[in-house]
Amino acid sequence: MKNHLLHTPEGVRDIYNGECEKKIVLEERLRQVLRSYGYRPIQTPTFEFFDIFGKEIGTTPSKDLYKFFDREGNTLVLRPDLTPSIARAAVKYFMDEDMPIRLSYIGNTFVNNNSYQGRLKESTQLGAELIGDASADADAEMIAMVTDCLRAAGLKEFQIGIGHAGFFQGLAEAAGADEEAEATLRNLISNKNFFGVEEYVETLSVKEELRELFSMLKNPDLGRDELTRAEMLSQNYPKIHAAVRSLSDLLEAAKHYGISDYLSIEPGIISSYRYYTGIVFSGYTFGSGEAVVKGGRYDSLLAYFGKKSASVGFAVVVDQLMAALSRQEIEIPLPENGTLILYTSSNREKAVSEAKKRRAAGGIVELAVKDAAKSEEDYAVYAAEKHMTELLIMED
Repeated sequence: MKNHLLHTPEGVRDIYNGECEKKIVLEERLRQVLRSYGYRPIQTPTFEFFDIFGKEIGTTPSKDLYKFFDREGNTLVLRPDLTPSIARAAVKYFMDEDMPIRLSYIGNTFVNNNSYQGRLKESTQLGAELIGDASADADAEMIAMVTDCLRAAGLKEFQIGIGHAGFFQGLAEAAGADEEAEATLRNLISNKNFFGVEEYVETLSVKEELRELFSMLKNPDLGRDELTRAEMLSQNYPKIHAAVRSLSDLLEAAKHYGISDYLSIEPGIISSYRYYTGIVFSGYTFGSGEAVVKGGRYDSLLAYFGKKSASVGFAVVVDQLMAALSRQEIEIPLPENGTLILYTSSNREKAVSEAKKRRAAGGIVELAVKDAAKSEEDYAVYAAEKHMTELLIMED
C-alpha cells in the first residue's frame, strides 16, 4: 500500500480546482492595486543564507526556521519572511539610488510552527516596500494601499490597528526595565494580559505619568483626545513622545485618503519582528483569528546590509485573506469564458485547426474526444463547471 504517498506533510496543503483559480484571481486584484501606486515587482530566492534571517536581524527565531546545507557547508534557510530578502536585494542593486524605491513582491514563506498552533507552515505573502522615504506621507501611503487591497479583495468590514514600536520601547526604558523585565512585559502585552501588565508595572515603582501611559497599552482605539493626552504626558520621555507624534502625523496624512474609518490607534500592538522601528500595523476582519495583513516601518534594517535608508512596508497573508473571504461568504467570481470543442477521430483535424485559430486570437479552448459512454449533456455540464461559455460540437 502506498496511500501514505498521497498525503502532504503536516502544515502544508494542496490547492486545486476552483480554490486555486480563485487564489490566482485574488492575487491579480492585489497586484493591480500595487501597480496603481507605482510599485515595481521584484523576485528574491526561496532560500537564502542563514545570516539574512539571523538573530541580529530580529526576524523569525532560529528554532522556527527550515535549515539545510549547500555543498560548501553554508547554512541555508527557506525564507520565513520576505522583508529581509527585499532589504538585501535593495542594498545590492540600489546602493547609489537617492530617490524613493517602490518594490512589490509575491512569494511563499516557510515557518516551522509548533503543530498545536494550527497554522500553515507554508503560506503566500504579497506585499510592498517603500525604501528611502522617512515621512508620515510614506506611512500613510502604505496604510492606504493596505485599505485598497482589502477592499479590492471584496472585504467591506475590516480594521487596521496601528501602533508604534517606540511606544513600548520608550516605556520599558523609562521604567528602567532590564532585559528580563522587558521580555516579561512584552509577553504579557502580546497575550493581551493587560491586567498582568498593570500588576507588573506596580513592581517597577514608576512615576504616575508613566503609569498612565502604560495603561494606554490596553486601549484598542486611542482617540484624538487621548493621543493629545499621551503627547502631554510623554514630554519628558523623548522616545515615547516621538512615537506619539509619529502616530498623530500619520493620522493627519491618512485623512486625505478618506480611510480614517478603517483605522484605530492601538498602542499595545507589538510585532514579533524586532526589526520594526516605527509604526507597526495589523489588519483584521471577521472569519480570521490571525491578521490578514501586517507591516511597519524598519528604518535600521537596510543598514545591516550596508545602506542607511528609511523603509516601510506590508505583507498581505493571502491564505488568511482567502479563509476570511470564504467564511464571510464573499465570492471571488471566476471569469466566464472559453470554449469546449467536442470532436471524434473523424474530424480531429478540423477540431484542432479551429482550436489553434481561436487560441491565436486570444481565446481559451479545451479539446475533448467524444466518449460514446457520455452524452452531450454530460459535456455541457462539464463545460459549465469549468466556467466555459460555449460547447462547440464538431460535425463531420
